[in-house]
Amino acid sequence: MRALTTSKIISGCMYWGEWGANLSVIDTQKLIEGCLDLGVTTFDHADIYGHYTTEKLFGQVLKENPALRENMQLITKCGIQLMTPNRPENSIKHYALSKAYIIESVEQSLKNLHTDFIDVLLIHRPSPIMDTHAIAEAFNQLQKEGKVLHFGVSNFTPSQFEMLNSLFPLVTNQIEISALQLNPFIDGTLDQCVQKQLQPMAYSVLAGGSFFAKEKDERVSRVYNVAERLADSHNATVDQILIAWLLKHPARILPIVGSTKIDRIKSAVDAQAIVLSDQEWFMIWEASAGEEVA
Repeated sequence: MRALTTSKIISGCMYWGEWGANLSVIDTQKLIEGCLDLGVTTFDHADIYGHYTTEKLFGQVLKENPALRENMQLITKCGIQLMTPNRPENSIKHYALSKAYIIESVEQSLKNLHTDFIDVLLIHRPSPIMDTHAIAEAFNQLQKEGKVLHFGVSNFTPSQFEMLNSLFPLVTNQIEISALQLNPFIDGTLDQCVQKQLQPMAYSVLAGGSFFAKEKDERVSRVYNVAERLADSHNATVDQILIAWLLKHPARILPIVGSTKIDRIKSAVDAQAIVLSDQEWFMIWEASAGEEVA
């Protein structure tokens, strides 16, 4: 089996289509090529993005330019069922994690993306009624058939991760981590990744744009002001400091950048060169927590 390889910065595709920029196929191709030129070779999808349409947008580019696939890694997720005209059978938002559904979802993603295999498949969210044995059976079948190379989860607690990992080896847990979302640092999620030497993928690394909103609450303002001072001393930008803050962690966090602006993606790539001191790291932690450490 091919070893898992990802770029250190991942391009998140959630807002490429109907849920955001509504990119044309030509603009999507330009963005893909721009990312690849920056060394951002990993693209993060989910079946539901754009109400089940964004994979198809991305896939149209690969259909017309199949050679691009050789230089990239594709992540996608399944499990969330949305209420949308594209899924008229869904009368309520829910999770579907049966063996049959996981396999069916992957088959659809392969068609959408015009690819023979997915590099990493993630279970998008844990279900209260999920059967991890059924999930593991689906993973086994998809791996044997060569349709998915690696498997992981998203938004799983450490115990949920361990429950599935005991049945099938997982490669990552994609979770929300930012200077405003500190839970993974203290709830055992990042500890588990360090222990197992698995790199977590982090989404909403800039807290969904909270740091750059015109109106900031007290906590956001505290963190922003500290990050701004550090940006001045490192000849950087606030967003670069906040990404560098994540990159300092020994879990070797992989930030997912959801922007469709190539300059914002380049900014994230350049943040890798910023090395914060321990004291600088704790300045941001203290500003977020609202108190000094014990």
